[in-house]
Amino acid sequence: MKKWLIMLLTVVVGLLGLAGCSDSTSGNSKDGKVEITYGFWDKKQVPAVEEIVKLFNKKYPNIKVKTELTPYGQYFQKLETAATGGALPDVMWMNGAHVEQYAEGKVILPLSDLAKKDNFSLDNYPKSLIDLYTVDGKVYGIPKDFDTTGLWYNKKIFDEAGVPYPDETWDWNKLKEAAKKLTNKDKGIWGYGALMGNQGGYYDFIWQNGGYIISDDGKSVGFDRPEAIEALKYNISFIKEGLSPTQAKMTETAASELFSSGKIAMMFDGPWMVPEYKNNPDLNVAVVPKGKQRAVAIHGLSNVIAANTEHKDAAWKFVQFLSSKEAAEVYAKTGTVIPAYNGTQDAWMQSVPTLNLKAFIDGVEYSVPLPSVKSTGEIWQYETDVLKKAWSEEESIEDAVKELTKKANEALSKK
Repeated sequence: MKKWLIMLLTVVVGLLGLAGCSDSTSGNSKDGKVEITYGFWDKKQVPAVEEIVKLFNKKYPNIKVKTELTPYGQYFQKLETAATGGALPDVMWMNGAHVEQYAEGKVILPLSDLAKKDNFSLDNYPKSLIDLYTVDGKVYGIPKDFDTTGLWYNKKIFDEAGVPYPDETWDWNKLKEAAKKLTNKDKGIWGYGALMGNQGGYYDFIWQNGGYIISDDGKSVGFDRPEAIEALKYNISFIKEGLSPTQAKMTETAASELFSSGKIAMMFDGPWMVPEYKNNPDLNVAVVPKGKQRAVAIHGLSNVIAANTEHKDAAWKFVQFLSSKEAAEVYAKTGTVIPAYNGTQDAWMQSVPTLNLKAFIDGVEYSVPLPSVKSTGEIWQYETDVLKKAWSEEESIEDAVKELTKKANEALSKK
């Protein structure tokens, strides 16, 4: 709650500073170049970002781009502080959970008119992603990429245990059965990593079990529904049965590290892990197992422009380039993320031929968009604070979802 109040205050304070902000390209550096800043959070994408910036500079040599990498855990907190001081990056990453807050607070610029003026086509991106970043009829973010969920697995561990690799026939029962066979306590190997994460985690399980996260009318959450409770219990059962590292273990050492080092045989994760996993010959990925139905989360990041930028024209030129086919092809060939620009996904699938990247594209067919309402960020924080008590077995699922539902519904009821 405190964090949410800080966010509201930040938006108010940020509004006070907008009136005095210039929309010109004044403040050039001594060599006559305009310098803009680009804020993002994923260090795995640094090589691709650096290559894209070099290509941009060939086209626009008079615009310097200074990159600002901030870990995701601190990213939005840093933006809140920067907004208060009028020091936001000129261009920055935005996710669906926060776009409505930043748009309604006038912290980021609407881009629809700029796109129309420059004949910049929004039809080059999946409509679902454009819709995700549309607030009150105006587009605030140009899609950069999108992601679904896959079941990553270690072929070496499977081979040693004599277990067939996962495929599209797998369901929840098969996942649990395989996890039991793959778990080897003598070697310190767990069959599955039961992450406490919503995307690529318990959201997928809830949807697969016929449940929902936020109701269609946006007035309530479904965490306390039978379908969600059953899904959460299944997710945590891997820990209870010793088939997954504990929450404490996965906090002490990241689950991705345990997986890449051969201590976890299987785990749900996204295509953003391709740069980290692609050089490990033991790893591959399959489609996620199904429950009562198939379902995976889909989300995508966008690039937005700070409302108080002093270099609006330069920032818009950079956003257009970041969203171009040329930039998308850089992401595609490096296997970094699935580019949002239509027609470049095939190149991404072929970027790492040793991995079954088609699993992530197949997931689009039965994907469910991550919830995006004004209070999404607040609800996510409640999920983290409350569900960790269930994951650490300090509290029952029933008690945890009761508390979570109460807090989340209160957040949704706010005007």
